[in-house]
Amino acid sequence: MLLINFAHPMTDAQRAQVEKLTGRPLEHVIDVKTHLDPALSFAEQAAALVDSVGLTSADWQTAALVVNLPSLTPIAALVLADLHGRMGHFPSALRLRPVANTTPPAFEVAELLPLQLVREQARTNR
Repeated sequence: MLLINFAHPMTDAQRAQVEKLTGRPLEHVIDVKTHLDPALSFAEQAAALVDSVGLTSADWQTAALVVNLPSLTPIAALVLADLHGRMGHFPSALRLRPVANTTPPAFEVAELLPLQLVREQARTNR
């Protein structure tokens, strides 16, 4: 399993939670430095973020991967749109949540969001 991380670095505990949720070992984590210039086009910057992952067209279409999306909503939406175009489907995404009463703040992986399944189920509601 490949984890593409567009957010803060993942801890060992978070990586273990991803493995537990996916039922597969994390073979590789690609950390994408997500820094944006608010004066420039977000669409272009999102495409550049996805380009920086470095996968081939075949990799995008065949690799088992999960994504930790950027926390800024407009960029997350654009990254998802770009990923769908490259993959031909939506990836599964992580949802992190804060751990109560921790200093400094800590986060755990709450669930795996099956975005393609959600899309397919939503199509029946037309």
